[in-house]
Amino acid sequence: MSSATAQRPADPHRGLRRDAQRNYERILDAARQAFGESGADACMEEIAARAGVGVGTVYRRFASKDALIDELLRLATQELIHDAEHALARTDGYGLHELLRAFGRSFAEHARYANLLLRRQPDASAASTLRQAVSKLTSRAVSAGTVNQDITTDDVITLVSAMRGLIHTVPGGTPDAWQRFLDIHLAGMTHADGTVRGAVRPAVE
Repeated sequence: MSSATAQRPADPHRGLRRDAQRNYERILDAARQAFGESGADACMEEIAARAGVGVGTVYRRFASKDALIDELLRLATQELIHDAEHALARTDGYGLHELLRAFGRSFAEHARYANLLLRRQPDASAASTLRQAVSKLTSRAVSAGTVNQDITTDDVITLVSAMRGLIHTVPGGTPDAWQRFLDIHLAGMTHADGTVRGAVRPAVE
């Protein structure tokens, strides 16, 4: 069992009744829309109206707006941990590339209300799990020759931070800007000509 699997945070909403689960998902979708449009000014009444439920239903699920934002952060982090598990299961040396693209997709998906998430304190265990996954995948990529021998975990963490900054600075910018940014940096992390000697590049999906 990988460290990511072992430390994956439990989902407190697992096992909800079908109608309760449906309301929970509607509230989250409505919150994403409201926070994306109004930021911290979005109110619980507006979120309830968008979700098609009473405001009491929202408060029974989430005691405050802060609790709702915390849940959005938890879910985003949980999804990244799932992506890390999938990347760690690869044996071709390209797990690091896969996880980096997962980070980019996540940042882009939550870009419109990213400022709210960045104000929260992430779960320490989840953050540690992700860093361990990045470290292990970086070592594997170096060993497989899919990145240069001098690439370190800190280099990759810096790239992740830069990609997040790009996406969050211009959330409504060109949708594929972060992908081009990542492609350029991945090329720089390999040989000067952007290719990896002795390795077969995976097909672009």
